[in-house]
Amino acid sequence: MAAVEINLQGQKALITGGSRGIGRATAIYFARAGCDVAISYQRNEAAAHATVAELEALGVAALAVKADFSRPPEAAAMAEQVLAKWGWVDILVNNAGIWTYGEMGNMEPEIWEETIRVNLTSIFYTCNALVPAMKKRGSGQIINVSSTAGVRGEALHSHYAATKGALIALTKSLAVELAPYGIRVNCVAPGWVETDMCEEVFQDKQFKEEVRQSIPLGRIPPPEDIAGPILFLASDLARHITGEVLNVNGGSVLCGG
Repeated sequence: MAAVEINLQGQKALITGGSRGIGRATAIYFARAGCDVAISYQRNEAAAHATVAELEALGVAALAVKADFSRPPEAAAMAEQVLAKWGWVDILVNNAGIWTYGEMGNMEPEIWEETIRVNLTSIFYTCNALVPAMKKRGSGQIINVSSTAGVRGEALHSHYAATKGALIALTKSLAVELAPYGIRVNCVAPGWVETDMCEEVFQDKQFKEEVRQSIPLGRIPPPEDIAGPILFLASDLARHITGEVLNVNGGSVLCGG
């Protein structure tokens, strides 16, 4: 029997928030599988172009697009720029998001609204801009990055958990809606990950150790441990999987999405 490997040769992907963390690790994994990759970024142009250079060094075409895709015109422009360059997008990874503190009863409305806009509404705009091209092509993969907070909730981060729970519902809804067009829609739900998003709270070494001990596998994973499952869901190995929520948390949350 021949060895099984993931091959994305000839495919095109757009990964939002692809200049760092989970998005960057996913972009590199996709490139190693032969996929051309466009990444979006909002502020850190240097990091985005460094990622593009790394992708190109792996032998694929790469593109960095600056966009605040929580705003409809910029989401549409981002989609148009990628489609103009490649003609189509096979894989959309909705990865970009924010995680902030928010105590109910003492949370500014602006904090709530920003989290909804960045973590949820932006995904609607991005999907709305790219799904027509996927429908026309008769195939596509959409992979949303949610969180275990969307499965179990998270005290003092209810605004974040609300967006991630809604993203799970959106994933399941779109999976059924888009299946007739050959488009699969899935979701990964990471727990704690060693990324920039967690850098501030992990400066408290005691807290970080408590987090590590709370994970049955006994480790806080690097971004690559989330990128691997995303790569799997984008591949033909997952061709009969849609509407699924893949929890990637080392066993710390054992409940279905």
